[in-house]
Amino acid sequence: MTLASLTPQAALPSPSTAVWQLGPVPVRAYALCIIVGIVVACWVTERRLRQRGVAPGAVLDIAVWAVPAGIIGARIYHVITSPEKYFGTGGDPMKAFAIWEGGLGIWGAVAGGAVGAWIAARQLGIPFAVVADALAPGLPLAQAIGRLGNWFNNELYGGRTSLPWGLEIHRMDPDNPGQALRDDAGNPILEPGLYHPTFAYEALWNLGVAALVFALDRRLRLGRGRAFALYVMGYTAGRFWIELMRTDEANTILGVRLNVWTAGLVFLGALAYFVRVRGPREYLVPVGDVAPSAPPVDSDVSQVDLSAREAGAQPVAPEGYRVVDEEQYRRWRDTGETPAATGAETAPAADAAPAGDGSTGADADDEGAEDRAGAAGSRPADRDS
Repeated sequence: MTLASLTPQAALPSPSTAVWQLGPVPVRAYALCIIVGIVVACWVTERRLRQRGVAPGAVLDIAVWAVPAGIIGARIYHVITSPEKYFGTGGDPMKAFAIWEGGLGIWGAVAGGAVGAWIAARQLGIPFAVVADALAPGLPLAQAIGRLGNWFNNELYGGRTSLPWGLEIHRMDPDNPGQALRDDAGNPILEPGLYHPTFAYEALWNLGVAALVFALDRRLRLGRGRAFALYVMGYTAGRFWIELMRTDEANTILGVRLNVWTAGLVFLGALAYFVRVRGPREYLVPVGDVAPSAPPVDSDVSQVDLSAREAGAQPVAPEGYRVVDEEQYRRWRDTGETPAATGAETAPAADAAPAGDGSTGADADDEGAEDRAGAAGSRPADRDS
């Protein structure tokens, strides 16, 4: 056996550039990946919210709060769990604000984004669990796209490997962020050997989690935040074993990476919630003088009064939402008949704004039938978000 036979015949390349200059403005691949991921998550969430009866465009009002809060939460988690760079010997506290240099923790992003989404949901009168379940498959899709940014940055890889999908890693220039070091001939310098592309493993795993949530949510008709709990369980199960493969620097507890402990504990919390919480699927109908129109072919139902639009009137924004069951929602959608209020339906929603009745933890989704059902309501106009 020769030395050449031990050398891998295939390898995954890595980009040697992660930042491009557009005049004086640096364009960072990692930021672009995050932005694309956010757009995809918003599109999926908007569609699923409309299938539950929420007015079109509500996801934008939610994103205005959730995205900045998620970024802040992600940075706070990173700084707290890796404080040496900022507060240790030779550390620079001001670097804690330099998010463009990297360092965002997904755990803080989800927690911070949840706080922002909760605030927005209260303003819109939507039970928070409805928002969470609508987001459940879109979030892992966004994470999968965001992981491509790690590929551009030549980071978050695992140990050495001889597998055909082993990854080439460039030695990055600390004095020129986003650029690989180059030799005297101008060629980018590679680290010796090939490495496990753990960021790619996580991206593929997240795509699988998104597919799992879509499939089980359709089959089991999950509600009351259980679809989101399913996403959390799926993500943390993958993050647990992928984190064990990573070789980048990280703080440890009892010799185990901190994120491994976090993944395990969060998984158990999500599992307990998924097992304990029960309840039927719930849909939303608007409070106020808003009537549904006939659904166009292969498109979502809209609560916009078409005759009013033709007359030049502005669409009527719902004052809030009431939680109803699927039969009541479909009757209202098809006939405009307002469901009769019952004690269960009119209980105040703890997560809803004072704009109308509701209940906490409401969610409903039938990916097959509801794609034809669409949303009930027009986008709230001039709402303070």
